[in-house]
Parts: sequence; C-alpha cells; structure tokens
Amino acid sequence: MRPADMEQQLDPKTLRMLEKFANRRFQSTRANQRLRFVMSWWVIRNKIVGNLKRALDITVSLVAIALSSPIMLLTIIAIKLDSPGPVLFRQTRVGKDGEHFPCYKFRSMYIDAEQRKAELMAKNEADGPVFKMKHDPRITKVGRIIRKLSIDELPQLFNVLKGEMSLVGPRPALPSEVAKYNYDQIGRLHAIPGITGLQQVSGRSNVDFKRWVELDLQYISEQSIWKDLEILIKTIPAVLFSKGAY
Repeated sequence: MRPADMEQQLDPKTLRMLEKFANRRFQSTRANQRLRFVMSWWVIRNKIVGNLKRALDITVSLVAIALSSPIMLLTIIAIKLDSPGPVLFRQTRVGKDGEHFPCYKFRSMYIDAEQRKAELMAKNEADGPVFKMKHDPRITKVGRIIRKLSIDELPQLFNVLKGEMSLVGPRPALPSEVAKYNYDQIGRLHAIPGITGLQQVSGRSNVDFKRWVELDLQYISEQSIWKDLEILIKTIPAVLFSKGAY
C-alpha cells in the first residue's frame, strides 16, 4: 500500500498524533545533537585552558626561580643560623581529586612543631578544620619574617614544575583537614592546588573558612587563563603589604 493510500485511510485525529510524534522525534534528535556539540566544546575548551595554564605555570615558575634565587639563598643561610633542623619542610598535602603529594616550604617553625600542635588546639583562631594562630609560639624568628612575606612558600615553585601544584588554585590542604570536610567543601579538591588564589588576594588568614571555600569554588567555576593572570597580578601587592599574613 502506498503512503498516500494509507493517509486516506487514517482519520484526522490519528494523523495529528503521528505528526506530533514525528515533531517530537525531530526535536529530540536536534536536542541530542546540540547536547553533543556543547559537551564536545566543553571538553575541547577545558583541554585548551589546561594546556595554556600548564604553559603559564612552567614559564612563570622558571622565571620566578631564577629571579628569587638570591632570596632563597639568603633564606637558607638565615634558617641555618636561627635554629637547628633542616632548611626545607616537607609535608604531605592533598592535591586534585584527593591525590597526596609532598609539599615543600622553607622551615618556619621549630622542629618539634607538629608534636606541640595538639597542646595548642584550644587556642586555634581559625574556624573549620584549619589551624591558625596569630602569635604561634612554634614559629621561629626568621620564620615569622619569611611567613609574613610569603618567602617560605618559594620552594613550592618546584611543586609547580613537577605538576603537583599550579601557580593559581585552591591552597593544598592537610589530609587531616580534608577528612573533616563536608560535601560542599570537597568541591575545592576539583582543581589543581595553587601557591596563590582568590583567598590569598581577598584577605588570606582574615577570611573565615566558609568564605575561603566559597572563593575556591568561585575560582573553579570561573577558571581561565585571564583569571589566573588577574590573581597573579593582585598577589604582588597582597604579598608586599602582608595583608592577613601570619
């Protein structure tokens, strides 16, 4: 039977139903095609942003290491003269998607700092799972200076070169801190941790943990090469004026 003959045998109501079904199938196909296009573009865009971010990390880190070499050398000498113990402090931190990595810093505390932390917990001045004290007795004389100027974090440039960290991103947390995270706070682990970030240019230690997480999630949702450059530029006055650093 020809299609024309079939149409003559169908009543108008059935024809309208068939037309409506055909339209829905057509719209569904177009919606699926649109969704596939959006998803493909999202994957390509993230790949491009990721590659540009990595190129920026490597370039700026190499330049920063070269320029800060005299400062790092003086810091090594000062730490050695100030207190006994290693120059570098190696601590396990949590990276993207919960991966652990060794985070490097210039030692700014006495070597028994970790053992003394438990007795100081009652004096914690930060909220959430983070520990902060403005006048932490575990910090050495040199340590107080290099923390104020963020010099203690210069060795993390080598973490950046290794790909464990980025120049910009959420600050890497301790495993003991992450263990106390709620569902929303876990979201800050969906990006490579950074040396600086929105929190660092928005008050550093003066920002409470709830706002800290909000800033990290905001950065992750808006992540772009231009955002990274903006934060890096804002980091310079934040470090020079030591706002919220201790």
